[in-house]
Amino acid sequence: MKTHLQELEAESIYILREVAAQFQRPAILFSGGKDSIVVTHLAYKAFYPARLPFPLVHIDTGHNFRETLEYRDALVQRLGAELIVGSVQESIDTGRVKEETGFNASRNALQTTTLLDTIERHKFDACIGGARRDEEKARAKERIFSHRDDFGQWNPKNQRPELWNIFNGRKNMGEHFRVFPISNWTEMDVWQYILQEKIELPSLYYTHKRKVFQRDGQWLAAEDCIRRRPEEVVVEKEVRCRTIGDITCTGLTLSKAHSLEDIVAEIAATRVTERGGRADDKRSETAMEDRKKQGYF
Repeated sequence: MKTHLQELEAESIYILREVAAQFQRPAILFSGGKDSIVVTHLAYKAFYPARLPFPLVHIDTGHNFRETLEYRDALVQRLGAELIVGSVQESIDTGRVKEETGFNASRNALQTTTLLDTIERHKFDACIGGARRDEEKARAKERIFSHRDDFGQWNPKNQRPELWNIFNGRKNMGEHFRVFPISNWTEMDVWQYILQEKIELPSLYYTHKRKVFQRDGQWLAAEDCIRRRPEEVVVEKEVRCRTIGDITCTGLTLSKAHSLEDIVAEIAATRVTERGGRADDKRSETAMEDRKKQGYF
């Protein structure tokens, strides 16, 4: 009898091999977060001993955690993978997007334009992401093979049925797919798999001391890219990340989890959702869905 993790792994590997078979220029969207790391690990296992057949595409906001970039570069070197970086700063400099201002300014939403430009520039016809259906209500509307039109936009009412693990990757010129091979995984599944496979992670996921400040009930990193209000006092706390993104919207969790075993136990006991610490999801009730319709991850 297979364990549930073996079942999930087998399904994900099957999906990744389907992507390689059906598309001409697929890529992995790599954020440096645990989910994209697991997807990359699964792709490595799916095609071993051959070289990873997908380039890693990282959309750099310019406001990434230093630890994330160091981990990304070390992983690319270890796997011998191709790395393609799309720069939000370049999009700002060329007038493709306008940078937000004010205390709540973030570059997170600006990634959409940079991502679509990168997809167009490199002619990717499938972009593999690490989204899961349990993350957020808009994610639950996704198919595993999620169609995007020739503007890179997502229509949740125009998705294809996926019966008996039959995936339809047919598309017209200019269209592409986002593919989510760990759609059926939960956050706990991801952590248990990381523990089982002994997957190395950025140090941000483990408890560490960091200068932080509180805003709207969340702890945020006290970095230069975040403009603080006079009343927002910087203190040092023991924190860790549950999800990693742009510094300006990544909430930090007070934690004592110094090992993978500690993290699994902590996740089992928590009653706060994984993305409950993401400031970008709190801009409106439909923040994630609105961004996804425009071409977000």
